[in-house]
Amino acid sequence: MNSKPINKFCPRSGKDVREDSLTTYRGNTVGFCNPQCCKEFAADPEACPSDRAYFDTLLKEYELATDLD
Repeated sequence: MNSKPINKFCPRSGKDVREDSLTTYRGNTVGFCNPQCCKEFAADPEACPSDRAYFDTLLKEYELATDLD
């Protein structure tokens, strides 16, 4: 897993992502502001639609930006 998350801010709180709160989503490292939220998401991403929407938006923005290069 790449240790650098695609997001700087937690999708739940808006706080800075912490190094001890990283997991993988769709092959990318994503982060949260605390380990508990990270564990909840990692255990069942399907149960966290707003988190998935946040990460999917970031991934789409990245994809569009790299298509422009």
